[in-house]
This record gives sequence, C-alpha cells and structure tokens, in this order.
Amino acid sequence: MTNSIADIEETGAFFIIGSNTTETHPVIGYRVRRARKRGAALIVADPRSIQLAEEADVHLQLLPGTNAALLLAMAKVIVDEKLYDEGFVEKRCEGFDDYVESLNAMCLDELAQITTVPKEKIKQAARIYAENTPSTILYAMGVTQHSHGTDNVLALANLAMLTGNMGIRGGGVNPLRGQNNVQGACDMAALPNVFPGYQQVTSPESREKFEEAYGVNLSGEPGLTMTEMFKAAGTGDVKALYVMGENPAMSEADSGEVEEILEKTEFLVVQDIFLTETAAYADVVLPAACFAEKDGTFVNTERRIQRIRKAINPPGEARSDMEILSDLAGRMGMDGFDFSGAEDVMEEIASLVPSWAGVSYQRLESGGLCWPCIDEEDPGTPILYTESFLREGGKAQFSPVVYGAPQETPDEDYPLILTTGRVLYHYHTGTMTRRSSGLNALHDRERVLMNPVDVENLGISDGDTIKVASRRGEVSAEVESAAQIKEGTVFMTFHFAEACANVLTNNKLDPVAKIPELKVCAVRVEAV
Repeated sequence: MTNSIADIEETGAFFIIGSNTTETHPVIGYRVRRARKRGAALIVADPRSIQLAEEADVHLQLLPGTNAALLLAMAKVIVDEKLYDEGFVEKRCEGFDDYVESLNAMCLDELAQITTVPKEKIKQAARIYAENTPSTILYAMGVTQHSHGTDNVLALANLAMLTGNMGIRGGGVNPLRGQNNVQGACDMAALPNVFPGYQQVTSPESREKFEEAYGVNLSGEPGLTMTEMFKAAGTGDVKALYVMGENPAMSEADSGEVEEILEKTEFLVVQDIFLTETAAYADVVLPAACFAEKDGTFVNTERRIQRIRKAINPPGEARSDMEILSDLAGRMGMDGFDFSGAEDVMEEIASLVPSWAGVSYQRLESGGLCWPCIDEEDPGTPILYTESFLREGGKAQFSPVVYGAPQETPDEDYPLILTTGRVLYHYHTGTMTRRSSGLNALHDRERVLMNPVDVENLGISDGDTIKVASRRGEVSAEVESAAQIKEGTVFMTFHFAEACANVLTNNKLDPVAKIPELKVCAVRVEAV
C-alpha cells in the first residue's frame, strides 16, 4: 500500500476494484464501512454484487477480465471533462501528452460496450473519484490475476496520478495483500529478480554488495517465478522443488497439471505446518512451527514491520523456518547461517537493506514501523511519495495502456465465464480453516454460484449437483442460485480439495509479472 490502513477513514471517496473487502479483508472492510457512515463516497467495480456493492453510490458490474477497459474509460472521462489535477500533473508527472494521445485514440462507447457497464455509470464513477479528493483505490487479486494484470495496475496508477491522489493522506493506490506476511516475503526477495529490499539482481552494485556480504558469486540473471518453475519441472529442466508454506496442488492454475508435475518431480521437499495436498507428493516433509510457535517479524499490507513472539512450543518435531533452513544450510556446507535467534537475522537485514536500516527489535518493542525507515531516528513512512517518486528526476511516469481481452472468452463449447475468489469463513486452500469445526459448520462444502436465469435455462435447480468443465478439467459440486452473480458468470472458490476451482483455471501468464489468469476462464455447466 502507498498509504496506511488508518488513512482509509480519512478518504473522500473509495474506488474498490477486484476486492471483496468485507469478506477477504474484513478489518479493512470495517474501516471502509465506518468511513462510509461518515460520508465518504463509494465506487465498487466487481462482476458480483458483493456486500459493499449493495452499499455503493455506483456499482460497476463489469464482465470478468475487462478491468483495463473500464479504467481506460474512467480516465478518458476525467481527461475529456478536464477533471484532472493540472498542478499535480505538471509538477510531479511526465509523459502526460503521450498518455492523453493514447486516450484520444479510444472510443468511450466501445470501451463501455466491452465492459457491459452503461456509459453513464462509468461517467458517474469517474466524476465521483475525481471530485472527492482525497480519493483512495483499494484493489486485490481480482485486478492482478489476469493475463493483462500489469496493465490493470498501470491503469490504476494513471488514475491516481491524473487526480493528484498520490502522496496525500486518504489517497493512494493500495493493494490489499492476500496473506499476513506476503509483503514481508516479497521484501526479503521471495521474487526471482531482486535481492532483499527490491535491489535488482541485474545491478552490478547490488550484486557486489551481496557477494561481499555472503562470500559467494551471484548471478545477474533473474530466476523463475513459481508458475515458471512448475513448467520447467514438467519438462525436466528443474529436477527438485522445495515448497515452503505453499499448497500449489490447489492454489496454482490448472492444478491437475501441477499435480502431475509434482508426481514426477525427481525430488520434492515440503515444509509446512500440516500435511497439505502438496505434501502428499513429497519425498521429504519438514514439519514447521506456526506463527504462535516462533519469534520473528511479519510485514502487513501497509508495509508495517511487526514483531511476532513465541507463545507456545511447537508440537512434536516441528521447528521454526529459520532453524530448519539454517540447519539444512549447515549440513550442505554453507557458512553464515549460525544465527542465535531471529534478532540476528533482523540485524543482517538492517545492514544490507537501506529501507530497513533503521529497524531493530528494540524499536519494534514499542510498536511497528512502516518501511522505508532509513535510520534509527526515522519514525517510518506511512505514506509514500509525499515529495518525490522513485525515478530519476523524482517524477511519476504516465503509462499508456491498451485493452487486451482475456486468453479465453465464451464460445459454443464453453459458453460461461468462471471467476474465482474466497469466502469469509475459509482462507486460501483451507490448510488451516478447514480444520476448524466451527468454520466448517458455517461453510462445509463448495457451492457453485450462478445467476437464477442461467440456472433456469440449464434446467437445474438450487442444490443440484452439477459438473463444471473447462478445457483443462472438470469438478462436481452443488449449485446455488444467486442473484448477485452476473448472467453468464459462474463463481467458485479454491478452498475445497474435492471441488477446487483451480482444476479449471487457465495458466496463461501475464507477460510482465508472470501471474496466471486465475480470475477468468471459459466453462460449461451440466447436470449430474
């Protein structure tokens, strides 16, 4: 997030897109609703009529996979009606003329037709967002998990720059992270192209620094993303996989193919707190400690570094991730892993990552710190880009975007669109939540949500068992007639191994971020 969670309650208008906030981020959703009661405007863009959509000033019920067309249409309205912040654009941005030229080449009517959202609704939303500064954008995986996800994010950044909603309280472009420490994992280089602190592996200066610190030679070539790793394992180019805190047998697109790859991978190690669906394929399973059984830090969605403290001992042979990895490295003859505890790791991070240089366990005892925190006197940075952007010259760059259709669209064989998400009562692949009897009592099986018109046209009834099939596989589950689902659309989750939506989803990648298109694929539905 460019801004803090506390900022949410100071906004003049919310633009929430690709996020069912009250169910997938309920604490933030509560803050949104509290700000709404105070008078903040609310725009929701979602193929479903989610809870916040029912409370919104405008609900843009777009066709799945048409986010970029919607965002381009809103930007075109803001430019055409001169609703943009001329002072901010002139002083703090560049590339505006080329950006406007790209918008001028587009037709608002055609963009609206692509999204299936009425043009007047798009105009209304654009005006609300532009005229109620500070306005904030909240988004999640409904924006990023597309074959054109990078374009979607660039289009959102363009909107914020156009309206001067960057570097101010209550504004910003705010991705809501999907897990409690996914931000921290990225910060510490669980990405193929960076060292810790987003220092590029292609930078000779960065490589020299880490080579000197670690006493090894480091490659300047970016590695593979997770989806690319599985593709490489499928061809035999990758011989071994080490899976830690991840359940790709359920979470990856086209999970049936992933399971085949896991089965034939020469050597598979899984490190997790439970025996997951992925661990069932492992040659070695390393039992890990959960959050309450170890010391360390998590970094939440607002970049806040926070202590976690061991409350109980791990069960059986389970150990903390740090202990497992350090012991394994030592047995492989590697130096530099003789940490006495998690605080030693933080000291190493602070010595190598400029944006964490002011972070220490002593400071974290009195509360979290938002990075960048560059020295011991720095209170942290809850709001990014208040004075300049991280580009040469300090100005933000407008990025012309062209709409690209999803990799799959409905046809005669697969006439419906599947989109996926989560529900309030379960999380991700259900590794933890499906072990809770209380949560299972509230939501104990997969339900395929479909519009009542589609249910009637298919000659099926609420509660029937149906088969949902794509070009990659098929699953059977109970159908639920739901008026909040757009006609022609099917909604499923990936919580339930016995009917996991990712058996169906498309593993075609965004060419930049290499994220698979988990949110859109063509399916057909049949009665069983």
